[in-house]
Amino acid sequence: MARIPAATRESIPQDQRATFDEIFQQRGGNFPGPMSIMINAPEVAKRGAHLSEYLRRGSTLSSKIQELSMLTTARELDCQFIWNAHAAAGRRAGLRNEIVNNLRDRKELTGLAPDEAAVVNYGREFFRTNRVSQATFDVAAAQFGVRGLTELTSLMGYYALLAFNINAFEVGLPAEITEQALPI
Repeated sequence: MARIPAATRESIPQDQRATFDEIFQQRGGNFPGPMSIMINAPEVAKRGAHLSEYLRRGSTLSSKIQELSMLTTARELDCQFIWNAHAAAGRRAGLRNEIVNNLRDRKELTGLAPDEAAVVNYGREFFRTNRVSQATFDVAAAQFGVRGLTELTSLMGYYALLAFNINAFEVGLPAEITEQALPI
């Protein structure tokens, strides 16, 4: 149960009700996970959806790399909701079970492909130190190019925003939990 009640049209400020109505109609009134929080500021939800759409469907990054970046972000920020939502998707996108399970359990990750290692090292270093060393940056840039690295950084940042909303407002997991919980 989240720390706040579900948003309704009446709970939204008058100046954002048209945007609320637009999102409500587009999503059929369904606001799961981070959207259940972000819909309280409909313009934030709407603008975030545009960024999400590009990062998920217009990006040069493969689905496997996108999912790995989301899982790395979820693990580093201890976000159960995002982990549960993306672990199986990561496997379907080509991540080996060993990678997903060891990432979840904070065990050593061995046998990573160079692009996988670049994502995990980049994300872990940033989330743990709030910076990325030149060496880590250079490895990631060599793997993805400037555009790809910009997209990777933005994708991790977007999922950090989602995790912040989920964790701060204590959004619960869906009834159909499909993944083993993160050990926190």
